[in-house]
Amino acid sequence: MPAAPDMENSTAITQGSGSNLALAFILLPRPKREGMAALYAFCREVDDIADEDARPAAERARLLEAWRADIHRACAGGSPRFPVNRELQTVIARHPGLRFELFDELIRGCEQDLEPFRCATYAGLEAYCYRVASVVGLLSIEIFGYTDPGCRGYAIPLGKALQFTNILRDVKKDAERGRIYLPLEELDRQGVREAEILAGRYSGRYAAAAAAVAERARGFYAAARDALPPGDRRAMASAELMGAVYWKLLAKVAARRFDVFGPRPVRLSRPHKLALIALAWLRNVTGGRFSGYGLPPAPASP
Repeated sequence: MPAAPDMENSTAITQGSGSNLALAFILLPRPKREGMAALYAFCREVDDIADEDARPAAERARLLEAWRADIHRACAGGSPRFPVNRELQTVIARHPGLRFELFDELIRGCEQDLEPFRCATYAGLEAYCYRVASVVGLLSIEIFGYTDPGCRGYAIPLGKALQFTNILRDVKKDAERGRIYLPLEELDRQGVREAEILAGRYSGRYAAAAAAVAERARGFYAAARDALPPGDRRAMASAELMGAVYWKLLAKVAARRFDVFGPRPVRLSRPHKLALIALAWLRNVTGGRFSGYGLPPAPASP
């Protein structure tokens, strides 16, 4: 096992991100928190390469290939060149489930963003979300620690739920980069043209398309809630916090009737996030079974 470096690079990237994902690490003990910081920093680095539109796509592809080769060295016990991967290597050595195949799949997802994104079908969108989000969940649960392999069946739908929520929240920002993540089959079904989204034009037709995507997201939240093995609920406290945060974000987007084209981005306030952290902590210490997301409809009154 390589000597453990300090996590200076990974910690700086994680703390500077302002990400909701990084927020969830607060519930972890220090060794796992540092492990997740290293994993997050890797994800952030490769995602930023894919998003650096000022560079030609071919150059970004070469950079991602260099990261693929470097993380392979880290997983194989070699000598990675990139500081983040040197820090992540010590985490990989402690957690055999952090396999190169998963990191490779994540990079493949980033490569899909090298050109203006379009996805014809829901199936194609789910495959993309698996790569860029569910795979992160599969890597994360190795660091969190679990006893029931069923946790993998929890991480996959939760990742898709979070990514679908991101997509609905960030339609305007993505359109400004020429990207449309909403499946074209749904836009066609509702009569929404790509040009409308790229121009930031909201309509009732767009709201109907977004509502259909949101319903798929709710299905993933419910699937994750039902798949979480009871014996691993405490170990997954950070993942459960992420589910609760993004469930609330989805509710806020839906309350706007999915109009995310205005000047005010959809986000949760700091007090709201702190309240969700407190609830997640309370559920964790009391062994509560309420996930905070994916709630079934209330039963009808007799």
